[in-house]
Amino acid sequence: MATSDRISLVTGPARSGKSEWAEALAIKSGQSVVYIATSSVDPTDLDWQKRVELHRDRRPAHWQLKEVPIALPEALLAATAQDCLLIDSLGTWLANLLEQDDATWQQTVRSLVESLRQTPATVILVSEETGWGVVPAYPIGRLFRDRLGSLTRQVGTVADAVYLVVAGYAVDVKALGTKVDEGMREFKIQN
Repeated sequence: MATSDRISLVTGPARSGKSEWAEALAIKSGQSVVYIATSSVDPTDLDWQKRVELHRDRRPAHWQLKEVPIALPEALLAATAQDCLLIDSLGTWLANLLEQDDATWQQTVRSLVESLRQTPATVILVSEETGWGVVPAYPIGRLFRDRLGSLTRQVGTVADAVYLVVAGYAVDVKALGTKVDEGMREFKIQN
């Protein structure tokens, strides 16, 4: 994480190491870390409890924890310049809001992106990559996958760094890559 990276997006498949990389970036920031969990613990879901415990056990005890399943833009705007917000994860946050109609969802995304631009805090967001496989057979699965892909892309446009974590390795694709719409513009100019 470069010192100028105020907003970082960490994305990748399940069990790739993305949360661990995000935690390392938070430690490297040297700031007061506020871990924003976008899920709530369901006492009847033992598997989910184990997953939450793995994350909890890995984090430094002095990090502040906030459960923010829905009001993520408000949490961003309430932060200070001394804070490093580690948000884990955008996919879970989206799942909490999946029943929103398209117009409401688009407004929710605009609100999130605008709050990322406005917050004085350092922000590290974790997001899952779900669109690398087959198209889900059910409408709700397709809706989730499509919305998460679009959300991650929009957050990536305002992020200073976009890390792809695969098989335990992180690469800053924003530093190495070309933005798709810029590539298309360049292609059209050449042809």
